[in-house]
Amino acid sequence: MSLKLPQAPNSGLFKQGYQAYSSADGVVIRNIEAVREITLMVQTSFGPCGRQKIVVNKMGRVFITSDAATILEQLEIIHPAVKILVGATKQQEFEMGDGTNFVMVLAGELLNVAEKLISLGLNVSEIIQGYTMAVKYTLSQLNDLIVDTSTDLSLFEQLRKVIKPVVASKQYGSEDIISKLVVEAVQIVLNPNRPQNFNVDSIRVVKIMGASLPTSEVIKGMVFPREPETTVKNINTKSKVVFFTCPIDISTTETKGTVLLHNAQEMLDFTKGEEQQLDQMCKEINDSGVKVVVAGSSVGDLALHYFNKYDILVLKVPSKFDLRRVCQVCGATPLPRLGAPMPEEVGSIAVIETKEIGGDRVTIFRQDEDSISRTATIVLRGATQNTLDDIERSIDDGVNSIKGLIKDDKLLPGAGAIEMELIKQLTQYGEKTSGLMQLPIKQFAKAFEVIPRLLAETAGLDSTEALSKLYAAHSDVNGKCLGIDIDGDGLVDIKQEGIYDLLSSKSNAIALAVEATTTILSVDQIIMAKRAGGPVIPKQPRAGNWDQDD
Repeated sequence: MSLKLPQAPNSGLFKQGYQAYSSADGVVIRNIEAVREITLMVQTSFGPCGRQKIVVNKMGRVFITSDAATILEQLEIIHPAVKILVGATKQQEFEMGDGTNFVMVLAGELLNVAEKLISLGLNVSEIIQGYTMAVKYTLSQLNDLIVDTSTDLSLFEQLRKVIKPVVASKQYGSEDIISKLVVEAVQIVLNPNRPQNFNVDSIRVVKIMGASLPTSEVIKGMVFPREPETTVKNINTKSKVVFFTCPIDISTTETKGTVLLHNAQEMLDFTKGEEQQLDQMCKEINDSGVKVVVAGSSVGDLALHYFNKYDILVLKVPSKFDLRRVCQVCGATPLPRLGAPMPEEVGSIAVIETKEIGGDRVTIFRQDEDSISRTATIVLRGATQNTLDDIERSIDDGVNSIKGLIKDDKLLPGAGAIEMELIKQLTQYGEKTSGLMQLPIKQFAKAFEVIPRLLAETAGLDSTEALSKLYAAHSDVNGKCLGIDIDGDGLVDIKQEGIYDLLSSKSNAIALAVEATTTILSVDQIIMAKRAGGPVIPKQPRAGNWDQDD
């Protein structure tokens, strides 16, 4: 009688290397624990007083930031359940530009309270159903909690009202300076009559080390961190500009050729034809009235010689993205061919100047104050590269918040006030709901408590005392505009301090967080295939060839 060895279940179903985790193995609880790990990592960076993280990515680049989107982007997360949540935060970043940490923290807390409900004996389907009812009620109630609007996008204060709280959540203490820069840049490129045409790529950031943040400025046009190639460096009058995407040089043949020269005269005459051809091309460009040439590719030495001869300024812009944007500034068409441009292909620029900023020579394309420029540049100054990178990320969030403002101009109270109101209203809604559904609805309401608690904890306040004051204030009908005071030890009126949240951003973040939570809860089995690829090279050297069994 032969001995029958026990085998793993489904061993003959999949190829070797598959891993399967089912509900019998507690896969829901394991998914919640995995999400809890990543949530604990980023939740200390929540709010204006959030802590910064040092992240070293696989390329060895160091990031010092409190921006959750950057932290999650640089971490190589492989857990499939956590990837679902990271995908939700990326969607929030893409659509609204802000609120990524809110999505992560709220989803993590919703899963934590769901774990308690599971331990009480509730089925996952009942929890999902309760969460779905609660989020529908929440999104419907947000419209009743609006405290202000930002209707006129041409006014400085109306834009600053939205941008300042977003910037303050990343760069607390410098929000006045940064929000002023962002608003000035937005006002240059935003057409109040057609705000839907606003493009976040129209605002560019150039980082120059040295000096300090207050010396930063906004330029109507573009700034390039390089000098012109020709001897002409500055043009102070309105000039015509032409853009070439092809190399500006003597054309070369695709095949090799041999030239037989019989005497010295033939050698002298050999390159004259090419020189005359290049001279003629530069002369035609000059005769068309063009005084500025922007090259997207290489510029030959001989071509530069003739451009200097006709006093034409030549600037190389190797980035196709920057070339496209400077074309928008000047109103020109990039040309893939050499030669004199047509009148409709030529753009114009008011001033081109080359100056030194903090030891770096830069070229500035500046338009008149009266003209409509579709690109603005914020020149950032700072002491270290990491500081400049973090400020750039906060500017990017501030600019992206304009997208949410264009979608919906309604504003909600910030500083944890809106979350407290939602807790109060959702708890009342749960009390009115019959059956087991009231348990997940009440726990859904309790999950919002994590936002004001984190705001208090990161600011160094006693979170228990701060939450009790907030609960007491919001029990009154007139207390919905009171939030956590991170500078003091009490509460703050958000209308006086101007701390607002966009309705579109908040509702989108709540919807994404709940959607990711219900998706993770509905998973009862994880099946992972064997990773593609050949054998892995061992890190430790050993005798023989590593890919042979010896």
